[in-house]
Amino acid sequence: MTSHVLKRWEPENTAFWQQTGSRIAHRNLWISIPALMLAFSIWMLWSVVVVNLDLAGFQLSKNQLFWLSAMPALSGATLRVFYSFLVPIFGGRRWTALSTASLLIPALGMGFALRDPSTSYPMLLALALMCGLGGGNFSSSMANISFFFPKSRKGIATGLNAGIGNLGVSIAQFCVPLAISASMFGALGGEPQRYTIDGAQHSIWLQNAGFMWVPLILASSLAAWFGMNDIADARASFSEQAIIFKRKHNWLMCWLYIGTFGSFIGFSAGFPMLTKTLFPEINPTNYAFLGPLVGSLTRPLGGWVSDKIGGAHVTLYTFIAMILAVLGVLAFTPGQGDAGSFTGFLVMFILLFGFAGLGNGSTFRMIPVIFQTARLNDARGKGEQAEKQALIDASKESAAVLGFSGAIGAYGGFFIPRSFGTSLDLTGSASAALLVFIGFYVTCVVITWWFYARSRAATPC
Repeated sequence: MTSHVLKRWEPENTAFWQQTGSRIAHRNLWISIPALMLAFSIWMLWSVVVVNLDLAGFQLSKNQLFWLSAMPALSGATLRVFYSFLVPIFGGRRWTALSTASLLIPALGMGFALRDPSTSYPMLLALALMCGLGGGNFSSSMANISFFFPKSRKGIATGLNAGIGNLGVSIAQFCVPLAISASMFGALGGEPQRYTIDGAQHSIWLQNAGFMWVPLILASSLAAWFGMNDIADARASFSEQAIIFKRKHNWLMCWLYIGTFGSFIGFSAGFPMLTKTLFPEINPTNYAFLGPLVGSLTRPLGGWVSDKIGGAHVTLYTFIAMILAVLGVLAFTPGQGDAGSFTGFLVMFILLFGFAGLGNGSTFRMIPVIFQTARLNDARGKGEQAEKQALIDASKESAAVLGFSGAIGAYGGFFIPRSFGTSLDLTGSASAALLVFIGFYVTCVVITWWFYARSRAATPC
């Protein structure tokens, strides 16, 4: 479909942007956002499903439940490594449509498997791994959207794509408990699972957690196929993009993004089970969506503020605030002789989510600025054509780094739930894991200040 291929794309050209570019870029953005939202919903489905498995008749240990929460993040992060480079190879429109359609695999698989409590644990693990398809979509989506917008608007554009997309986590954690409480699909959905509390019998349709997404995935895939565009100048082979592995700033930004997005997705995956373990009298599904909701809403704000004052300073103060928030979580966590306070625990976690969301937006604003500055410095004094090529190269490199750092950062979604599980198994408390997180955030403060935020930084942004 050659009509979907943009032969000329110059977002830094003011006249082109005002006459043609802005309208096309925003159309692609508004189609991309709901597709990414669905991807996040599928990716984090197990965070809310695991706390209901016992009600549906599945007999699993707490450690097994933490593994189910963590596995989608592990596979999603790994897929992101590959997805980071696929948009310039296949084209953004084609890959968005196909990758969104691939979400049908885990959605339908979970729908059928969760109807039967005798489904084996290895099968549940395999389905959790397949939910990683949703996690992989983030890297390709962010790389694609970054091509469409000029430097001055990349922060808010990527912030909106990721921030509203991140709302998929909250949507899943809010809507799934409602969906599984009723027979949404009649006979097609299968029989309910039944359980008894205080002598009263209740029904649950856990399979709806998968089936409910199928029509939305189909609609979003079709919208991407018929409504989005490929950019001819954005085409690049893997070998051309692999130059980022030689760039120091690629690895530095990966480290920082582990601290921001890794925290957001890791706490999203681990918070429900952690709450159920530390405060067994609390129903975590009533509160699990709040943190991801706040973090999703603050992400665009982080990108917008960074467009105004620079991403490095926003990132620096974000990590300092995250350290303080984790100290707050520690203060309200149950310990020896201390029952803790769920209200304080929840408030501190919501703040932690909010700061992580700000950092998600600010770090992704830093990346295109860093690479555009570097490539233009290389081209300085070599003529107009060299500078034009530098902008093209910077867009390709920054898009690849956006995707790759998103891949590395997503491993936080695996390590944080596993850290909680390991800490609880070894010490009976989550405190050890929280102290490790503080130590990591301290390294992020140092890196951000030294390389990007101090007055004499080599690459201020």
